[in-house]
Amino acid sequence: MKISGYIILTFVFQEHRKHWEAYCKELGTATFGHSFRDAKGKLEDAVLCHLNTLEEVGERTRFFREHNIHFYREKIKCRETAVKAPVDNKTYVQSHLQPVYA
Repeated sequence: MKISGYIILTFVFQEHRKHWEAYCKELGTATFGHSFRDAKGKLEDAVLCHLNTLEEVGERTRFFREHNIHFYREKIKCRETAVKAPVDNKTYVQSHLQPVYA
């Protein structure tokens, strides 16, 4: 697979007693893990699967347009950022630069 461009996504993480929930706001993709790192890795995998499926069924362009997801043909200078300060006591938000494959 070849990278055809990039999108910027918003990941939201919520800590619960024994696990972390992870959610991508733009795609609506969600998962959980036993640690922050585990939840983040699973969300990255789920996002990639979601994007690949959209491409396979020919719906990626429409989905991006309908959900106001901007597609960048060139790698932008925005890097994946570290976890920002919590939104509240147990909620964290992170920007994520996601490669999109053709």
